[in-house]
Amino acid sequence: MEISTATALVTGANRGIGRHFALELAGRGAKVYATARRPGLVDVPGVEVLGLDITDQASVEAAAAAAGDVDLLINNAAFTAGGNLVTGDLDAIRETMDSNYYGTLAMIRAFAPVLARNGGGAVLNVLSGVAWTTVEGNTAYAAAKSAQWGLTNGVRVELTGQGTLVSALVPGLVATDTMKAFARDAGLDLGVDVMTDPADLVRLALDGLEPGEVEILDGLGARAKAALSGPPRALDLTAVSAT
Repeated sequence: MEISTATALVTGANRGIGRHFALELAGRGAKVYATARRPGLVDVPGVEVLGLDITDQASVEAAAAAAGDVDLLINNAAFTAGGNLVTGDLDAIRETMDSNYYGTLAMIRAFAPVLARNGGGAVLNVLSGVAWTTVEGNTAYAAAKSAQWGLTNGVRVELTGQGTLVSALVPGLVATDTMKAFARDAGLDLGVDVMTDPADLVRLALDGLEPGEVEILDGLGARAKAALSGPPRALDLTAVSAT
């Protein structure tokens, strides 16, 4: 995957990791479609802005029709505040699964033919280390990310024949405004030595994507993957903040 000559579409590009993807891709010379449910909030220079709701099939199909030259699809958009599975709001739990799993799947199904026409290209799904563990207070999000990991592994097999690389970016704690607000509200001291800067994460992702890595992990993401060989356990944010 040669980033400097790529044509990329980034979902959820109005803030956080998605915005940093759009900035870094444009900075490396790629053509970028920066998408968001509210496109007016996208403030990245040098990109083409599209309105896109990944949970709306008509919106997904319109994006695929408008961006027929894409050879790099970055699935970043997702609802994160699902709450706990047993006691949380069921509508929020469904919305979390709908965006992380079904929304990602809808994008891949719509863009797979586009990628095939353009030589195969690549799909990068933005996951989370909680796909391999869980976290008290938002077990619904962890479950949705686990499902998205399974989806990523499945479509990787299915798209091999058309030459499409399917890769997963699996970070631990990322210093987005959303994560910092969560930590503040929970009384957690998650400093710069614990959280990955989103700009650094995006550079890590694109540097891994170019040589064809299928899983790209930061430090906490790697620890979460390694922990799969032991007994199931939740991510202890209190312990993480104290390290």
